[in-house]
Amino acid sequence: MSFPSELYASRMRQLRPSTIREILKVAAQPEIVSFAGGLPAPELFPVDAVRAAADEVLTRHGREALQYGPSEGFPALREWIAGEMQSRGIQASAADVLVTNGSQQVLDLVAKLLINPGDVVLTENPTYLAAIQAFQALEARFVPVPTDEQGLIPEALPELIKKNRPKFLYTIPNFQNPTGVTLSRERRIALARIAAAHELLILEDDPYGKLRYRGAEIPPVKHWDESGCVLYASTFSKTIAPGLRLGWVAAPREIFSRLLILKQAADLHTSSFDQRVACAFLTANDQSAHLGRIRGAYGERFEVMDAALQKEMPAGYRWTRPEGGMFLWLTGPGELDGLELLERAIKHQVAFVPGRDFFPAEGGNNYLRLNFSNSNPARIREGVRRLGALCRAD
Repeated sequence: MSFPSELYASRMRQLRPSTIREILKVAAQPEIVSFAGGLPAPELFPVDAVRAAADEVLTRHGREALQYGPSEGFPALREWIAGEMQSRGIQASAADVLVTNGSQQVLDLVAKLLINPGDVVLTENPTYLAAIQAFQALEARFVPVPTDEQGLIPEALPELIKKNRPKFLYTIPNFQNPTGVTLSRERRIALARIAAAHELLILEDDPYGKLRYRGAEIPPVKHWDESGCVLYASTFSKTIAPGLRLGWVAAPREIFSRLLILKQAADLHTSSFDQRVACAFLTANDQSAHLGRIRGAYGERFEVMDAALQKEMPAGYRWTRPEGGMFLWLTGPGELDGLELLERAIKHQVAFVPGRDFFPAEGGNNYLRLNFSNSNPARIREGVRRLGALCRAD
């Protein structure tokens, strides 16, 4: 049966399909070296420890774990998260924490709460593709903030705020997706100050902050938030495993209460079982040692990719050198067509994500996002060799 176009909501005309999800269907073939997905390394998942945590939960609290739970989240997990945020320099209590289905649900809930059709959202340029999708679903209008090797440029904000009256600014300060760039300490302080002066709401998305493998840690923007204008979101997807689908947002009480209503309408609550398993894992295991293993592996893989790119890529290509996270951002000559290069790359059994989908407006054709966390060093070297050969052939 064919359904008439009038059946679908008008907002569907604005939504982009996820290029990454489509690429991953092809890149999942074992012969393809994939730098495409934002995937953690599965061999580093704490399978045995999570299994023990699940056994503990089912043995001691099985009935409660399989029952409905509070929409705010499992109380003990919210307490743990509040303590974790305090260790990151954020003053927060369990009452500020809403547990979500990954940090992606935070983007969806905030979009539903704040965006009317045509409202402006400020973003870095480029920015996270799935955030663009989440905000597009509510018919947002994107205004990119000028960005350089230190992240977004705060001095550009007052004029953009005056001109566009944005609903909020979305930012990923640590090892940004897709660029790997980190917002400097000075710019975080300036951003918090400007937001307070202009009553600008900020959604600070921090999925990668615990994945720093070199350089000094920088407190979140929320650390300098004295006016309550920063919503802070994070996730366990990169520090435990993405299959648990556990994230959170910390928000002022007025916003929290409204996000809670939207959470109840969306799915009642996040899985009771998954929350209890995560809480048992977090409290029974040495998290610093676990994170140290992840950081060590990702740091090594970045170094391998960086060295391979230096060896294999022709003149005219350059890339970021992140201090943490899972991605680097490769810039090619101005005439490069990343999508056309991807089509040829798949035939040569290597995959990446073309950069243009990360730009809220136009541009981005000559950029590539490369993920290094999900390939071992040998496959990274081989994949970069294949990619370099294609680029040299242009």
